[in-house]
Amino acid sequence: MNHVDLLDFDKSGGLVTALAQDAESGEILMLAHMNRQAFERSLETGEVVYWSRSRNKLWHKGEESGNVQRIREIFIDCDGDAVLFKVDQVGGAACHTGRRSCFYRRLDEGAVEDVGVQVFDPEEVYRK
Repeated sequence: MNHVDLLDFDKSGGLVTALAQDAESGEILMLAHMNRQAFERSLETGEVVYWSRSRNKLWHKGEESGNVQRIREIFIDCDGDAVLFKVDQVGGAACHTGRRSCFYRRLDEGAVEDVGVQVFDPEEVYRK
């Protein structure tokens, strides 16, 4: 069986949910989506490639910032509609805001607290 066939891309309109987790610490870094081509490209390159729903195109994580995600392990869930990548996060930041993780806002008794570690200034990195 082809590894790609383990995923059910038809269930959610051609996309599966993709989670990136730090291979060492276990910290959840980000959640995104992949189509078949993104998954295949990830297998080929050894770095995570997502499908950008907002830009409607493949998105090689770190293509602009240099903060790529090198794949260590891949896990597919029981339904075949989600994939977990255990990665080495190059550059230390997974979030486009320059933070370590996209999950930097903690809700605590109705208040929102920014608990993120700022790794880089997005204004400097994403100048166009």
